[in-house]
Amino acid sequence: MASSCRRPEHTAPPDVFYNEDEAKKYSQNSRMIEIQSQMSERAVELLSLPEGQACFLLDVGCGSGLSGDYLTEEGHYWVGVDISTAMLDVALDREVEGDLLLGDMGQGMPFRPGTFDGCISISALQWLCNADKRSHSPPKRLYTFFSTLYSSLARGSRAVFQLYPENSEQLELITSQAMRAGFSGGMVVDYPNSSKAKKFFLCLFAGGTGVLPKGLGSETSDRTVANQVQYSGQRCRFSNMKGKSAKKGRDWIMEKKERRRRQGKGVRPDTKYTGRQRRPHF
Repeated sequence: MASSCRRPEHTAPPDVFYNEDEAKKYSQNSRMIEIQSQMSERAVELLSLPEGQACFLLDVGCGSGLSGDYLTEEGHYWVGVDISTAMLDVALDREVEGDLLLGDMGQGMPFRPGTFDGCISISALQWLCNADKRSHSPPKRLYTFFSTLYSSLARGSRAVFQLYPENSEQLELITSQAMRAGFSGGMVVDYPNSSKAKKFFLCLFAGGTGVLPKGLGSETSDRTVANQVQYSGQRCRFSNMKGKSAKKGRDWIMEKKERRRRQGKGVRPDTKYTGRQRRPHF
């Protein structure tokens, strides 16, 4: 999942990395515009919005409004939030249709309960996994974001995040904080067998339960990499955890082994001794 080149989130904080030059370059790159439009289209598809109905959507990490352009084309109204003033300035120059708000997603979403019919986010969520300041705690910032987002969404709606996870531990951190905040849902992986086309979408349900959509490009579940990772919305399970699994007992070991199987890694067969504590030898 990690790229061989240096990841943008390891280069500088988002409000520094996306300066005036980078914002203009990002918004004028035809290839980037095409990719952004495709991922926005897929995210909206995963939202499963009512057909023929205009919805009020939130775009987290909206940048220069490229994903918002697609929302407008689909007849939806939207509000975009981003931490980069340079990106938002470009969005203003482009005269996007959505309302724009300068904000740090790690400090929470400042909206009234039930405001939005859905939320999308393209290539932004992984930035919250970095501690750009000494006071930053990624688990706390993720929980603050997800809990305030959960409140701002109408019950029964969805939030879909396209992201570039660095590794499986980062995915576990993100999803655990989302579930702790009340969401259910899971990860949808499109084209899991392709190194170039593979895309990760975290599909979250705000209240109630839903059927996790299938990832694109998968023929049969037994012939390809797992393209769905289902999670339950149990708050208590993560109540005393700081974004990490509790390392104890058979349940934790079985969960870890199952996670490695989903990743296609070799795992020893389970035995009656799996998860048992070994006695010390004297």
